[in-house]
Amino acid sequence: MASHLDFISAYFGMGMSHRDILFALAAYHGTVISIRTLKRILQRARLYRRKNYSDVTEIVSFIQEEVRRSGGLFGYRWMHTKCLENGLSVSRNEVAIIMQSVDADGVALRQRRTLRRRRYFAKGPNFIWHMDGWDKLKPYGIAVHGCVDGFSRHLVWLEAHSTNNNPRLVGGYYIKAVASLAGCPSIVRADNGTENGHVQVMQQYLRRNGTDSFSGEKSFLYGRSTANQRIEFMWGMLRKQCMQFWMDLLGSLADNGDFCGDELDKALIQFCFMAMIQVCCSN
Repeated sequence: MASHLDFISAYFGMGMSHRDILFALAAYHGTVISIRTLKRILQRARLYRRKNYSDVTEIVSFIQEEVRRSGGLFGYRWMHTKCLENGLSVSRNEVAIIMQSVDADGVALRQRRTLRRRRYFAKGPNFIWHMDGWDKLKPYGIAVHGCVDGFSRHLVWLEAHSTNNNPRLVGGYYIKAVASLAGCPSIVRADNGTENGHVQVMQQYLRRNGTDSFSGEKSFLYGRSTANQRIEFMWGMLRKQCMQFWMDLLGSLADNGDFCGDELDKALIQFCFMAMIQVCCSN
């Protein structure tokens, strides 16, 4: 069975402060000691923050490797904790100085409170379409499906219906857009939902004879819905402009007991509000 010294050593190695170690001992192990006692235990165990610092080249190499990965998104306090967790004894100030040298751009961005975002790229209009469904009104019987051009952010379609999970319905939106434009995009980007199956087949068929690197099967890309940048941004704008009003209105009906969520209530909501919501989508 682990002793109190083992727990203290483990918490110390994780970079926890003295007060955090005392709290962890009291909360999780039922051991209450003073900070003076803790310092004596650490001294007897030869556990020091400011002694026996690790080799500088080893610390620099570790920080460089972390920065090349996700560590470039965090500050020197987080990096200092990661160093301690990996057995590197170093002061917080030294970590800050090293990060100024190995990640000067990242430090400057964090000081301006600016995030480094992945750059989006599209070659031109109709190079890539992003499509997805919006389900915030789905509990009330109204589902929205949309598609946006990645280069111009032009809305290819934005339709309100009783569902956005029907592959035939979503495929109909796609075919209507292709017929209107007299052509299809180079790439369609969507999530892994089954409602996108018909669009995938049609897109890959229409691009089967393409000679570029995105022809045939490569002309349809699956990915996580939350990573579909252009359409997710469009949903945010749509909500701010008009959909928050409908979310609040229909939510108040449920809060007041005027909507119980059965099929009859949903049908009434669709009959009364579907056309108006479609007008919001169109505008």
